Amino acid sequence: MSAAEKPVPVGLSTASVWPLRAGAAFELAADLGYDGVEVMVWADPVSQDVAAVRKQAERTGMPVLSVHSPSLLITQRVWSPDPEVRLRRSVDAAVELGARTVVVHPPFRWQRRYGDAFPDLVAELEETSGVEVAVENMFKVRPPGGSREARVSAFRPSIDPTDVGFRHYTLDLSHTAAARMDALALADRMAGGLSHVHLADGTGVPKDEHLIPGHGGQPCAELLEKLVRDGFGGQVVLEVNTRHAAGAATRAKALAEALLFARLHLGQ
Repeated sequence: MSAAEKPVPVGLSTASVWPLRAGAAFELAADLGYDGVEVMVWADPVSQDVAAVRKQAERTGMPVLSVHSPSLLITQRVWSPDPEVRLRRSVDAAVELGARTVVVHPPFRWQRRYGDAFPDLVAELEETSGVEVAVENMFKVRPPGGSREARVSAFRPSIDPTDVGFRHYTLDLSHTAAARMDALALADRMAGGLSHVHLADGTGVPKDEHLIPGHGGQPCAELLEKLVRDGFGGQVVLEVNTRHAAGAATRAKALAEALLFARLHLGQ
């Protein structure tokens, strides 16, 4: 069986169980039948500790499929205040954990030195590590005091990584919703470089909603079906928001629904 004919792995992001810690994501992924976990590196001490993550993976039998580099505004001092150091440590963690992919956001506009070096840095890290550094599409936000339709970008050179051109991309459907971007057209622009999908949904408001797929307006089903037709050989990770779940059973039900949606439209 060729790589393109193998079932697409469906993982669960540790961000999907926030405010619970990473260990809860590993446990839920195992209980619900996910294929693995994406580790979002952020304030959770476990997410920053490679040995602790490995212990969770071994305890639950859930492999680490990917590592999300600490790229958020709230994680600008996790591991290091230097974004290059954070990305290098993310790649090192992926190597140690046997993860295929590191997800990273484009540089912020004010990260001039990092932004100038970013394309070459990504290429270098991929070449020397064998890890796919998949640059993620982002979205503009409404500025304070701005009109309903006003949008500004915090990223350079843009919210669309295909404007620069990288070897590997992450397509995030919550971000395409917030950006009011055509997700299927973006997938076409990413073409063979599309190696990682953050499956979620959104309504088109200018914020990162990360709804359960099928609960917003994004072409989640259509994208998954397109991936199968195109022989996608990457990974799909559910990065959804369950922070308002009333309890453990409600959270588990939402994440089970998200997994069922993914498997159904991936033909699994």
